[in-house]
Amino acid sequence: MATIEYQVTGMTCEHCERAVTEEVTKVSGVSTVAVSAGDGVLQVSSEAGVQDDDILAAVEEAGYSATRK
Repeated sequence: MATIEYQVTGMTCEHCERAVTEEVTKVSGVSTVAVSAGDGVLQVSSEAGVQDDDILAAVEEAGYSATRK
């Protein structure tokens, strides 16, 4: 299983974490998602690998921006 970290900007609370988790979980191939608003970190694990563009688009759909660490 591969795990990739992203830096997410704009998150401040649990609601932010839930919004990002909800959208990223919808991406095909994603196994687990861990989000920390305090650190601004998103960790995405997948069995088959996912495209960065798909993760970044999901984060944007939640209302935030991200870059791969």
